[in-house]
Amino acid sequence: MIRKIVDINSPVLRKKANPVKVFDKKIDSLIHDMKETLKAQDDPEGVGLAAPQVGKSLQIFLMNHEGFERVVINPKLIKLGKAKTTVEDTKKDPLEGCLSLPHYYGPVTRSKRIKIKYLNEKGKLIEEEFKGFLAHIVQHEIDHLNGTIFIDRILEQNAPLFKFNGDEWEEVEL
Repeated sequence: MIRKIVDINSPVLRKKANPVKVFDKKIDSLIHDMKETLKAQDDPEGVGLAAPQVGKSLQIFLMNHEGFERVVINPKLIKLGKAKTTVEDTKKDPLEGCLSLPHYYGPVTRSKRIKIKYLNEKGKLIEEEFKGFLAHIVQHEIDHLNGTIFIDRILEQNAPLFKFNGDEWEEVEL
């Protein structure tokens, strides 16, 4: 079932999500629905989706970028790389956006590498390192699990925010 994505004003997006304690049919169903929901996003297209974005305060997120798929549950940071994305990187990589605030984008500086440990949908413990754009996605989604939205990063970094109006970009005030 495709679930409704909550908008940026939803209180669930500002709370720290609860860890998943039991892997049951409800969690399986939520993950299945999240996969369907992420696949259905085409305006804009999504590369990640966190449970809070579908109204569930649980530490679950999905990634799906160019065939690379992950279900991440209860992630814990092991290592965050010191090298950060630069202005040059944002020229090659897309600006960061969010399905809870469609059509708004901005250059968010994040670490180029992140190593986390997490549980997959079967409850198996995984330790994995992500680089480049995949590291960017992981950090964005972990932010969602901690009640942080990419707009917060834009404000922290004093970066511009843009709105895409069909065929042109417009800078917006924050």
